[in-house]
Amino acid sequence: MIMFFLVGLLVHVIFFISIFDIYFTSPLVHGMAPQASPLPPPASRLLLVVADGLRADSLYKPDANGSTRAPYLRSVMEETGSWGVSHTRVPTESRPGHVALIAGFYEDVSAVAKGWKENPVEFDSVFNESRHTWCWGSPDILPMFAKGASGDHVYTYTYPAEREDFASTDASRLDTWVFDEVKLFLQSARENSSLMSSLKKDQNVFFLHLLGIDTNGHAHRPMSQEYLENIRLVDSGVKELVSMVEEFFDNDGRTAYVFTSDHGMTNWGSHGAGHPSETLTPLLVWGAGVHTAQRVTEPQKYSDGYLQEWQLEGLRRVDVNQADIAPLMSSLIGVPFPLNSVGVLPLQYLNNSDQFKAESMYSNAIQILEQFKVKMAQKKETTLSFLFTPYHLLTESRQAEFINKARVLIQLEEYEEAISLCRSLMGHALEGLSYYHTYDRFFLGCSVVLGFTGWTSYVVLVILKTHASLRRPPTPTDQVSGKTLWWMGVGATLLIGMFLIIQRSPVTYYIYCLLPVPVWYSVLKEFGTLTDLVRSYSSLPLGKCFGYFALLTFGIELLVVSFFHRAMLTVGLAVLSLWPLLSGLYSKAKFRSVSWVLCCLFLATFPMMPVVGREPNIHMVTCAGILSLFVSTLYLWSARKRTTLHLTDRYLLIFQVMNVCPRLTSLKTLTSPRSDN
Repeated sequence: MIMFFLVGLLVHVIFFISIFDIYFTSPLVHGMAPQASPLPPPASRLLLVVADGLRADSLYKPDANGSTRAPYLRSVMEETGSWGVSHTRVPTESRPGHVALIAGFYEDVSAVAKGWKENPVEFDSVFNESRHTWCWGSPDILPMFAKGASGDHVYTYTYPAEREDFASTDASRLDTWVFDEVKLFLQSARENSSLMSSLKKDQNVFFLHLLGIDTNGHAHRPMSQEYLENIRLVDSGVKELVSMVEEFFDNDGRTAYVFTSDHGMTNWGSHGAGHPSETLTPLLVWGAGVHTAQRVTEPQKYSDGYLQEWQLEGLRRVDVNQADIAPLMSSLIGVPFPLNSVGVLPLQYLNNSDQFKAESMYSNAIQILEQFKVKMAQKKETTLSFLFTPYHLLTESRQAEFINKARVLIQLEEYEEAISLCRSLMGHALEGLSYYHTYDRFFLGCSVVLGFTGWTSYVVLVILKTHASLRRPPTPTDQVSGKTLWWMGVGATLLIGMFLIIQRSPVTYYIYCLLPVPVWYSVLKEFGTLTDLVRSYSSLPLGKCFGYFALLTFGIELLVVSFFHRAMLTVGLAVLSLWPLLSGLYSKAKFRSVSWVLCCLFLATFPMMPVVGREPNIHMVTCAGILSLFVSTLYLWSARKRTTLHLTDRYLLIFQVMNVCPRLTSLKTLTSPRSDN
């Protein structure tokens, strides 16, 4: 049994690790040529401000008095810039959010656990493609982009990590530090000719990472006074900073500004999942090369109701995917698009000629197509030619057709058609990237499923052999079949191994594909147990067996569905409450049966209630605590009547019951609304 347990543990560890090879693999490829528009850009420099943890509604929605919390940024939306909502992806965490913003791709979600300062795979970014980038902010974020840069042109200025206290009463000091450091930097540049010379060049980026809003949201929740006041502080800080930057560069009109957030936050003060409060973040763009506010009179295409709630129906709203911001920034300052970017340039933000837009879209399309070609070549090299299935919508001839036609349309000044064709090319290329990224998923999934079903079958056979009296002595026929199975297993191992060697598969593929061989060998070796089970079917209560099987299948399916619909747990608990009546236990133990039914029905009400994190419910916590005390008291009373408890056991039970009281108090404290909410 010890060996059986150890082997089972090893098998399940392999199944668990296989999840990362099948679903969580890096999307990055290398070897592409950089692509940039050949036309001069509208901006010489870019100022990127990321307010970490800022929700879209917290910035856009007026307060109870109808006034805005960010008057300067509101004036930008209404007069000098364009705005919209940036849609983030799960996991809504700082690392993948900033990678999408600055590098333009959605990082493998498991990378969020690899460490903030470590890059599991080096990647290109807008910072890396810039001439110089100066960054101020958190030590968790900035080193990530400095490490991945080629050369020493990305400069980071961070505060000590000890300042990032998520229980801080005044986390806005983190943002104040950033604004003050940028002011000192600009002042010192006036006295440093070398630095001034670098700042006066084009293709420069200034990045401000503001962590105060996120920290206050975690500590005090997004509806708190601390969170909302931090938004006002950021608004005033951005206003003052823009004024200083414009003055520093003599109001040359060559600075572009981008204000956004990496992710939002739930009302409970958490993030990471896919609730709209976490995935909807603000995006404001203004300055050189950007459209000023566009007034609209007709209803806009968005049906989410936010325009009315935010009182912005009359201003054109342009939503983007978070990765689209990277090519937008690259286009504004004329640097190559990040090599692994999957963002599509949002042309509605650009205020430039149709030729510039068409050339930028063409470069964007070629940059994504380059990734597709590298990905296809890699997969083609590691797959047998007669097994390789190319992505049919973007074969090599179709690629050449798209590229040549788009180039001709631009030369003929048919810019709208060229842009439309480039959008189509990018759509196919992105679908093809996903196709080749998941190319081995079906193959690996089948291998894992084959191994898992084999292991499950083996466990069932072991249980039957151990507990169903199906043991029998081995026969000469069993010895012959055992040798045959052995050679079949060896042959299958050699065939699979040679197949994987020819395809130059990773080491982990050998484990997933070869694991089913010994597992199914063990199953088939117990074939005699199966035959004995079939022979003894006449003595089994088939109706009862099928009933148990149907009940087990129903329970498993119910648990699976409950991942998507929590109310299914209520159905399952309601059915479970009928167990004493269906099994005949009610006639033998009425009191316990009634207790079982009542407890199951009471528990069935909880899945119908709101999930944790919406609003505090003191009454529900109080009722649950009182019920726990009541049930515990009944159990003690019934236990005392059945048998005399030892003094130690009695004190232990009383101590456990009394523990419910402080736990109830702590729950009430944790769920009580704050005075500043």
